[in-house]
Amino acid sequence: MASVYIPNPELERKTILQKYKELLLSVYDKTTVEQRKIIHKAFALAANAHRDMRRKSGEPYIYHPLAVAKIVVQEINLATTSVVCSLLHDVVEDTEYTLEDIQDMFGEKVAKIIDGLTKIDELAFNNDVSLQAENFKKIFLTMSEDIRVILIKLADRLHNMRTLSSMPPEKQWKISSETSYFYVPIAHRLGLYSIKSELEDYAMQYTDPSSYHLIFNKLKSTQTIRETMIKDFIEPIKKRLKEENIVAEASGRTKSIASIFQKMKRQNVNFEDVYDIFAVRFVFDAEPENEIKSCWDIYRIVTNIYPHNKPDRVRDFLSMPKSNGYQALHTTVMSNSGKWIEVQIRSRRMDEIAERGFAAHYKYKEADKTPKEYDNRVEEWLLKIRNILKGNDINAIDFLNEIKLNLDLKEVYVFTPKGDMRVLNAGASVLDFAYSLHSNLGNKCLGGKVNSNIVPRNHKLKNGDQVEIITSKNQKPTIEWFNYVITSKAKENIKEAIKNEQKKYTEDGMRILKSYLQELNLEFSNANIKVIQTATEIKSPIEFWSFIAEKKLSKHAVAQIIANSNNTKIPTKNAAEIIADEKKNQEELEKFQQTISETTDASSLNKLIDKQLEERPEIFTIDDTSEKIKYHVAPCCNPIPGDQVVGFKLSNDEIIVHKTECSKAIEQMSKFGNRIIKAKWRKEQEIAFFSGIKMEGFDKKGMIKEIVDIISSQMNLNIRSINIATKNNVFKGEVMLYIENVKALNDLIKKISAIENIEKIERIG
Repeated sequence: MASVYIPNPELERKTILQKYKELLLSVYDKTTVEQRKIIHKAFALAANAHRDMRRKSGEPYIYHPLAVAKIVVQEINLATTSVVCSLLHDVVEDTEYTLEDIQDMFGEKVAKIIDGLTKIDELAFNNDVSLQAENFKKIFLTMSEDIRVILIKLADRLHNMRTLSSMPPEKQWKISSETSYFYVPIAHRLGLYSIKSELEDYAMQYTDPSSYHLIFNKLKSTQTIRETMIKDFIEPIKKRLKEENIVAEASGRTKSIASIFQKMKRQNVNFEDVYDIFAVRFVFDAEPENEIKSCWDIYRIVTNIYPHNKPDRVRDFLSMPKSNGYQALHTTVMSNSGKWIEVQIRSRRMDEIAERGFAAHYKYKEADKTPKEYDNRVEEWLLKIRNILKGNDINAIDFLNEIKLNLDLKEVYVFTPKGDMRVLNAGASVLDFAYSLHSNLGNKCLGGKVNSNIVPRNHKLKNGDQVEIITSKNQKPTIEWFNYVITSKAKENIKEAIKNEQKKYTEDGMRILKSYLQELNLEFSNANIKVIQTATEIKSPIEFWSFIAEKKLSKHAVAQIIANSNNTKIPTKNAAEIIADEKKNQEELEKFQQTISETTDASSLNKLIDKQLEERPEIFTIDDTSEKIKYHVAPCCNPIPGDQVVGFKLSNDEIIVHKTECSKAIEQMSKFGNRIIKAKWRKEQEIAFFSGIKMEGFDKKGMIKEIVDIISSQMNLNIRSINIATKNNVFKGEVMLYIENVKALNDLIKKISAIENIEKIERIG
């Protein structure tokens, strides 16, 4: 249990001054006397503005901006302006000071960064809007002009995660989910590996504590063995390096806990079967022109001592750096202990960029020590963000989803028929490639030739593909094309083309209908248009005008419709009101068509939430006796009693329950934190929940009988389905059943795992 903080004003005053001195010391070599005066001015203002404020832990609030400023200097390598903004980042949001005050005292640049770091006023939006998404969009709007906004925000989030234990559980889940969903990928994309690893470990600690502590304890228990293995592995390499007069520092680095867990899930293996839990790293000093040669020299020495793994385990990030600027040479070799070990080789410059990302890049850029090909790569992502932001009509949730897509570092390298290379997001299609070359080429794309083979426009591209685009002058983008592309450039071009086409149809449709009505001596009025549209039963205005433009409604039919409506009272709304009504009707129709299983999607959930949410209950107890509030178990993670769970309000009387570590729940908590409901299972309930197990092993006579006996006879459980298949003496099985809680499920797993020849068993989901 956390200790209770007891305020001591005199001690706190000394601590504040000590923290401030430490900050000044860390930034001293990067600043002039004048710059340090500006920092002191910012500190004095922050200390005064926050003087009566305390954090949830009870500590003086000023501890936080001081800690953020120190992270900005020591862990991200920024200087004066960033320190000033870090000290002031909460002043406008939490005190009486305004942005105008900040601008008057510190200038326009500082004020602009502070504005990007200041959250939007909650009163400006209703519950149907994701404030989290709106705030992220605001950050990116400012970040597209000044990268320091997101770097300071990452420092702010890192300190908040380091001190999250003082927050209540529902806040821990919300903040941790937001961190893993948004801030971890951002840190990764910007190359801040150390910060990224620490953030995702903290997030996992709160969203999936059992898995976190399982791996933490395993790492702790194997630490001595690991250190000995690394020492024995490095020794002969160091000896050979010395013989060849190559100076390189060698060290062992253990993967982050979250990284190990992700690999266990991705490869479906146990902790003991993850062969690259740690890596050995060699770092050397060299001039830029000699870096690549030195990497391959060290690689030759390592692979002469230890056997290679497969050739595809040699990963060359030297000539083609990752999108976040990461450069290194990786290989995997077999140690004398019989374990595969990953080896990373990089220069001092590469190492600093790998750990500190963009900030380190600009340091080397200013010293003219960054290769030009890298310089271009680090600017590309910011250009993508600016292109996304050009779509002013994009809502915050769609914007956030688009940003998430562009945070992915996985890429494909493809070539034009002339051999020019294009770098696209992994999963990009022929249509994405066409739009990457030119918007007109994309708009007319019929398909393509990939490596001389004809393929459709939605064909997914792979590394090394050579692509030729086939076009047709009659081809036009359609709504369906959005399903074929993943790049923001392609989506924006498709949207623009469809908008222009729809505008043309609207103009043509209006012109045709106007001529019909004039020939019939009828007025081209909103009332008559409404009558005709109602008769066609076409709700969408765009579809209606397209229907008219394609001459699917004759002049005779128009005359008949108007004649039949003579005795009908016609509403007198203008065109804008009619279009707004139709849009509203369409939204209502879509809302009622959503099912509970779809509510884990952000946009669908957003439509289902009541506009006027009642006061949330203090805590929701999950059982089947509540008459006022219904609950649904989320089908994506299927939680059962014993799992740590969180609820989301679907309406005033309806809740959906997820596991806290469920990826859908994490996405929802990161976007709609205001809908989180604390939830717990009623201990004494005996409701049967649907769950399952899957098994692998070597087949033997009577295997199925043993499994069924344990489930049905020994544990008295109800089997819903059983599916076991055997091939070449290896079997794989899946059993779906009804069970009361996690304890019963774990007991079942323990009993079945004791059966001879069962090699692997785990819970489904």
